[in-house]
Parts: sequence; C-alpha cells; structure tokens
Amino acid sequence: MADVARLAGVSHQTVSRVINGAPSIRRETRERVLEAIRRLDYRPNTAARALVRGRSGMIGIIGTARTLFGPTSIHRSVEDAARAAGYFATSVSLSEVTVRALSDATEHLMRVGVEGVVMIAGNDEALEAVRMTRSSVPFVVVEGDLSRASVTVGVDQVLGARMATDHLLDLGHREIVHVSGPLNWAEARARLEGWRQAMIAAGLRPPEPVEGDWRAHSGYAAGLRIGAMRGTTAVFAANDQMAIGVLRALHERGRRVPHDVSVVGFDDVPEAPFLIPPLTTIQQDFDAVGRRAITAVTQAIDDTVPQRLPLVIPKLVVRQSTAPPASATNASPGAS
Repeated sequence: MADVARLAGVSHQTVSRVINGAPSIRRETRERVLEAIRRLDYRPNTAARALVRGRSGMIGIIGTARTLFGPTSIHRSVEDAARAAGYFATSVSLSEVTVRALSDATEHLMRVGVEGVVMIAGNDEALEAVRMTRSSVPFVVVEGDLSRASVTVGVDQVLGARMATDHLLDLGHREIVHVSGPLNWAEARARLEGWRQAMIAAGLRPPEPVEGDWRAHSGYAAGLRIGAMRGTTAVFAANDQMAIGVLRALHERGRRVPHDVSVVGFDDVPEAPFLIPPLTTIQQDFDAVGRRAITAVTQAIDDTVPQRLPLVIPKLVVRQSTAPPASATNASPGAS
C-alpha cells in the first residue's frame, strides 16, 4: 500500500479509502490510485487487514428470485463490488422468503462473522420479513419498496417506465397497453405508475393493464389478448422476458412488430439485440446498484451515518421493435 501511495502521490490513508470504496474521493485521485494499483499489480491482503482492524472483512448477501434476470444481475454486481472494495462476499439464496427463513439466513451469516448484510428483496413478502427480522449488523435493502427500509439502494423504476412510455408517445402512439409484473412486487407497481403518469401527462386515459408474473409465458398470454385488441398500437412490458412472450403472441396473431404494434421491454437482457426484431428496452445499471449497495453497507460498518444515495438513473435503448404507428406513416401529407 505504501508503494501504491508513493506512485500515486497520495497518502496511504487515501489508498485505503479508494480500496474501500469511500465516496468522498475525487475522481482524478481515485483514477490515479487505481492506475498505480494496476501498474504495481497490488492485491489487498484481506486476511491481514481483518487482523489489523479486528474485523472479518466479510459481507453477507441474501438473494431471492435467483431465476429472474434483474435480481440475479444485482446479486452478481454486489459480489463484484464487495470484492473490489476488499471484502469477502458470502451468499445465501432463499427459495421462499418468510420471517423464519430470513431469520435463519441472517443468523447463519452472523455466525460466520459478516460485518454487514445486503438483502436483495423484490416482493412485499420479502420486505415485510426484513422489517420483522432483528440483526446486530448493518442491513441494506436493494430493490423493492425503498420507502420501507432504513438503508436502501435502487434504480428509479418510475422514471424508467416513463422513459419507455414517452418514447412510444413521441412516436405517435396513443393506445399503449402495459403488461405489468406481479403487483405484490414494488418494482412492478413502480413501473405501472410510471406508465400511468406518462399517459395522463399526455392527456390520455390509460387502458386497463394486463398483469403478468415476470415470465415469458405470462407475456405470451397477455400478447394473445392484446393481439385481439385492434385499436392497440403499442405495448410496454414490465420486463424483457414478458416482452419476448408478447412478441411471439403478436406474431401468431398476425400482428407485425413494429409495423402493426410496437413493443418496449425493461432490463435489457443480453438476448435483446438478437430478437426478431431487436427489442427496444430500458437498461438498468446493475453495476452501479452493486457499488452503491457496498458503499452504503461499508458506511454503516464504519459507523458513518449512511448517506441517502440517489436512485440510479436508467437508460432507454432504442432498437427495431418500435416505430410510428401505421396510421401515422400511412397518412397523406395533407391529411387533417
């Protein structure tokens, strides 16, 4: 660490703060230290640091819904961010989230000596279990209803849904159906709210949403219903898996995408650019979520009052599944 400090022209305390992900370091200083670390091939000795500090250097992660792209991506990003900050990450995955299961998982992590816990909780049952579980170490919640836990990190889901809906509105669509996620998930409710806000702001009455369960088959079932709605020209699906099901159903109904119906998803799964047509979607920066989760938990570990971190801003990725409605493109220049 002293060698890194000399090469970067900073103190060893600054090097330590960079390694631990402290948010107060200037970007130029952080980059200089990271470059010195790369040049010297420096690797923090986590075991030695734990002995010096009298701490374990371990962070626990409790995951749920590991079959879904979003929670799985966040789980990976939290693990990566923990390692980058010089911590060991140890995980427990819950097949069902109950107060008993969460208490057992928390107790297990505390027995192995974790200094803090990051809980990836999407549905209401998980959040309620978090509220009812006692923990002697800092607990940070990622995803879910961010108003129901004291230390939280997440993406601005409402903004992402508004981006998706505004994109369709800007193309000229007016009858935009939303395929929501299961409404016992806070993220599903937030994306539903963002869609509704955008429709109302455009002076439109939102049609009845169709509820899915995050999986492609529910999107397929929703798409069959929507394909029979001849006035509908656009669909905003609350995740890409359901959007994939919608694409298949619309094809079977003889509705061409995007000529007859435009489709937007949410998440930007790796397969999205390779679908037919490539899927327009909302991209979440899961790496940023992971880094902020580790920043929040390490602040709490160091007895620093955790900062209320801003929500991560999503990004609209426009591909070939969206276009102006056929009625607009077929209208003659002088039509009124």
